[in-house]
Amino acid sequence: MSDAVSQNANAGTSAVRDAHLFDEAALTRWMSKHVEGFEPPMTIEQFNGGQSNPTYKLTTPARNYVLRRKPPGQVLKGAHAVDREARVLTALGGVGFPVAKVYGLCTDESVIGSWFYVMEMVEGRIFWDATFPGVARAERSAYFDAMNAVIAQLHGIDYQALRLDDYGKPGNYFARQIARWSRQYLEDTDAGRNDDMDAFVEWLPANIPDGDETSIVHGDFRCDNMIFHPSEPRVIAVLDWELSTLGHPLADFAYHAMMYQMPPNIVAGLAGTGLDALNIPSEDEYVAAYCRRTGRSSIPGWDFYVAFNYFRLAAIFHGIKGRVIRGTAASAYAQDRAASFPALAALARQSMEKACL
Repeated sequence: MSDAVSQNANAGTSAVRDAHLFDEAALTRWMSKHVEGFEPPMTIEQFNGGQSNPTYKLTTPARNYVLRRKPPGQVLKGAHAVDREARVLTALGGVGFPVAKVYGLCTDESVIGSWFYVMEMVEGRIFWDATFPGVARAERSAYFDAMNAVIAQLHGIDYQALRLDDYGKPGNYFARQIARWSRQYLEDTDAGRNDDMDAFVEWLPANIPDGDETSIVHGDFRCDNMIFHPSEPRVIAVLDWELSTLGHPLADFAYHAMMYQMPPNIVAGLAGTGLDALNIPSEDEYVAAYCRRTGRSSIPGWDFYVAFNYFRLAAIFHGIKGRVIRGTAASAYAQDRAASFPALAALARQSMEKACL
């Protein structure tokens, strides 16, 4: 899929889908009371992307906003915690990290039927293709350096100073994450079982590398979850904090760097592209840049970190498959993700076997 087509498919808006309709007058009343500077009238459209939490564009004469809500209907326990998203966005924005400003959080389900928050709509560019088409070859490496700098900045933020000590459980991150995603995979009986995933569930707990660290982690740090300046190689907002927590920074970075091994037909990936011709740094160069920024000499156990993230992403796709079957998937393109699950699980199995070498 070309970048233009993909961007239109995922970032574009359309009429609010029937399953995600709500009382627009009630939202207008809430906005008038809780969002400083809000002035009706307001029109509402739904973003085509957003796999888990339905996301809406709110247009008013003065400014545009973005609303993210829990999906209606039955949801898995602990999932779709929009209050957590609003909390971390507010905290990070306070120390100058590039995020959208949060205007308000609503935990009163009587307003639109589920919890939601409203934030600013940041105007810029989103690249759905990891090769950054449309960017001049000479400038492309600077965009990768910008992503590298932002994730290193995130991992260097003092979460205790931001009073986020309870945003997750410090330490033992991999054991807890493996247990969480294994449980969600095993309990989602609607989506069924998969031999590759079953093998991972058994292998991962016994192969966690030594050493432990804790930082704020994004959980889904990809180029298409960032808004870049309209004309400069600069990240002006990191989006989609649903999976953020306190965790191991190397897990977070390995997920981001997994783009080097990921085929572009599943999520934004670089596998099979000519990096030199595109002026994109190699995986080794990209890892080395992160190491320099975070004071590391190397990353022992790198293949495990990548394999873990393949499993985690496959578990997320498995969950999307379950929501498609149950009819609660938020994205109009969730069926594509669900259809990609078997191929992603097979790639995860390959990464596990590579880590065993």
